[in-house]
Amino acid sequence: MAKTRMVIFGTPEAWHSRALLRALKKRKVETLFANVNRLQARLGSPLEVLSENIPLSRFERALVREVPGGSLEQIIFRMDALHQLENTGMKVFNSPYAIEKMVDKYYTLSLLQSAGLPVPETLVMEGTDEAFNAYHRLGGDVVVKPLFGSRGVGMVRVSDAETAGRVFKALQLGSYVYYLQKFIPHGNRDLRVLVVGGECVASMERIADSWKTNIAAGGQPVAYKPSNDVREASLKAAQILGAEYCGVDLLRSTSGDLFILEVNSMPAWEGLQQVTHFDIAERIVNHCLR
Repeated sequence: MAKTRMVIFGTPEAWHSRALLRALKKRKVETLFANVNRLQARLGSPLEVLSENIPLSRFERALVREVPGGSLEQIIFRMDALHQLENTGMKVFNSPYAIEKMVDKYYTLSLLQSAGLPVPETLVMEGTDEAFNAYHRLGGDVVVKPLFGSRGVGMVRVSDAETAGRVFKALQLGSYVYYLQKFIPHGNRDLRVLVVGGECVASMERIADSWKTNIAAGGQPVAYKPSNDVREASLKAAQILGAEYCGVDLLRSTSGDLFILEVNSMPAWEGLQQVTHFDIAERIVNHCLR
């Protein structure tokens, strides 16, 4: 029987990489760690993508854990290389098409709303004047987020005009897009559901001392069994976005309404593992090898 080979696009020293490697070693899977920002692509004879001069065509599967930021050209090339690998027969988790949908918060929510899923009232624009108008239209209490990003980095709540001016000025200097969401009172808690292979395999409630509940920002994980509406919304979101595995972030307002905030194509699960009785990495690996 031929030996199974898998590439993990990520840093081998990272917690998630080590968890995945343990699960892959149990199954005697030959594993290569590769940095997406060190890929080389070759056209002509032969058609090939390489990492550290190792041809990746000898691997049947790939799991994408990290796609670092960079210039527009760098990011496009990295995604092009993943597309090339998939087009030449490699099974990539998640597919580059799915990653491209989920990495963009605006595009993600637009697809989910078009499919009938509930999302927060959100306004996106480039002009500073339009951003001030959006701030007032959303009630003068908004969460400003980076269009691309995770772990709560770059998120700020703005509830007065003076702060809004400073935040918008900083974004203007960096040539960023203004991505504003109406602040939804939520009791300093939200939900994370991990979907793998069309199943809600693990979930948690995140509780914090402030409005920002991300584990990386100090939120605490609490075991949580998803209600029917949370489960259905999470599964439908993953299906719409074409995700083999993803982390769905949801929020239930203090008035009881459910919203999907974003969907992560390369979700972290270190906090979720603390309140889960089985090895999450093994569930992910099992699906990739299925």
